[in-house]
Amino acid sequence: MTITAEMVKDLRERTGIGMMECKKALEEAGGDAEKAIDILRKKGYARAKDKAHRATSEGLVGTYIHTNGKIGVLVEVNCETDFVARNEEFKELVKNIAMHIAAAAPLYVAPEEIPADILDKEKDIVREQFKDSKKPPEIVEKIVLGKLGKFYEEVCLLEQPYIKDDKLKVKELIAQFIAKFKENTKIGRFTRFQIGK
Repeated sequence: MTITAEMVKDLRERTGIGMMECKKALEEAGGDAEKAIDILRKKGYARAKDKAHRATSEGLVGTYIHTNGKIGVLVEVNCETDFVARNEEFKELVKNIAMHIAAAAPLYVAPEEIPADILDKEKDIVREQFKDSKKPPEIVEKIVLGKLGKFYEEVCLLEQPYIKDDKLKVKELIAQFIAKFKENTKIGRFTRFQIGK
């Protein structure tokens, strides 16, 4: 059976799990969404969403200095226990996130952090582009939402395609880690330094 983009999208919306994992589960389940959910649950991915409310008071501050010494990053990644924070895979995750920030230069961790005035300005720019298009206002608003998604990918760390695997967003990378270690994990904050900027 052919797995369509719509099937993957529906499963993703139902589970909150990354596109690639949903696609693999659907392929394994022969296109049956309920079986795919069971497969994802057995792999632990579905639990990632359930853990999002749990406190993350442990973690690490990671660093990355680009080889030319002109870009540096400090990032705080939080988890629930010191046991996970000391794990080599967690340390690797923190290092990779710091490297991603150095390369992709996000401005915020998540869309919720974008100040309202910047978001309003971005919406106004898109509306202005379609001012003379004679499109109905509701269509223009749908276009605005679509363009905002692209804007989030540019400026929000969690929404960016991961530099080591662009089929995966950073938030999906975090979800995979949560599923594997059965512990809530969050990016607390970051600072990116660049000489001359």
